[in-house]
Amino acid sequence: MRGSLLITGADGFIGRPLCRKLLFQNQKICAATRGEVPNLHNSINVGEIGAETSWWDALLGVDVVIHLAARVHVMHDDAIDPLEEFRKVNVAGTENLARVAATSGVKRLVYVSSVKVNGEENHSGRHYTEVDVPAPQDPYGIS
Repeated sequence: MRGSLLITGADGFIGRPLCRKLLFQNQKICAATRGEVPNLHNSINVGEIGAETSWWDALLGVDVVIHLAARVHVMHDDAIDPLEEFRKVNVAGTENLARVAATSGVKRLVYVSSVKVNGEENHSGRHYTEVDVPAPQDPYGIS
């Protein structure tokens, strides 16, 4: 068993502090990575996330997946179709992970996404809620 919690995006903006907190609480975690990440003692390299990513080994013995990984912050995107590239990871990759997690007996998948689905600015003076109409402005927000 690798860990009862699998964290994707463990080396990211939210993933790093989350992993530190969980380890401080003596949680057994495993970080799914796409390459070598220094200072992650219990990790498994799953490669690039997409529709074909094999999650089976990473999910052995896992009860909960916290999915933080995404294609984000591409400042100078040279992709011919940036939206398609974002969707490969953020949509197809997430769907694949959810399907394999359900099949492998994972009890809970926590999916963390971006507020960018709501647009770039909030002029209402209140927090976004589930009744707000999505208004994404860029390929990342759309994905």
